[in-house]
Amino acid sequence: MLEALQFEFFRNALLAGLMASIICGVIGSLVVVNRIVFLAGGIAHAAYGGIGLSFFFGWPYMAGTVGFALVAAMVMALVTLRLKHRSDTVIGVIWALGMAIGIILLDLTPGYNVDLMSYLFGSILAVPGSDLLQMFIASTAILITLLSFYRGFLAMSYDEEFARLRGVPVGLLYFVMIGMIAVSVVITIRVVGLILVIALLTIPPFIAERYAGSLATMMAVSAVLGALFTCAGLWLSYSANLTSGAAIILVAGVCFFLAIGVDKLRSSFRTRKPEPRTP
Repeated sequence: MLEALQFEFFRNALLAGLMASIICGVIGSLVVVNRIVFLAGGIAHAAYGGIGLSFFFGWPYMAGTVGFALVAAMVMALVTLRLKHRSDTVIGVIWALGMAIGIILLDLTPGYNVDLMSYLFGSILAVPGSDLLQMFIASTAILITLLSFYRGFLAMSYDEEFARLRGVPVGLLYFVMIGMIAVSVVITIRVVGLILVIALLTIPPFIAERYAGSLATMMAVSAVLGALFTCAGLWLSYSANLTSGAAIILVAGVCFFLAIGVDKLRSSFRTRKPEPRTP
């Protein structure tokens, strides 16, 4: 893999993957703890409409996709707060509508043949230097926002009613959290693609949750795991000539099942351990 670093496109891919991994580890921890994986999936698929808008109107990819994803995310957040008994249905509709809008707009874009596969499964090896700067700005904004409201997110994630009693603006923080998820999803789409984005958002936090004693530790461990999965996936894709995004998620998925297997063995060993005899 070291010889691959002499190529600029590979260095850009590595930097993009590391930034996406850190953000996914941090924001993915909030997704897992708050049990809103389905909502995050809805945002990810609805964001495809932003891709279509960007190409159809000639907007910058990041600006157009983030804008559309934020609008869709705010609607979903409002629905989950006001219509909880129907939220899954409405999220599913927005999910499908966003994808449909994106596909139709891409079909209508004159004189441009868009590679749909690059957005469905990622195009990390094609990330230009200009996108790296945009990713860095977006990632920095997310981390600053998280650090500024960390205590509120912590209280809201583990005991919403207690947080309200303590005067924490739960409603506002919920919308801020959903907005951060939307931006994180857009960043990650360039790395692993639309279909696999939820895996990178959830697998590292799921593994980290089993070994972390606090939300901050969980975020840190998730970010490290995501970075390791990204590096290993890029090495695998370079060595075996595989699609990079899929290779990253393959590594993460294997580690996911290994973690479950290790936990099963540990619990089985504890169950079979004989109790000490009393004299």
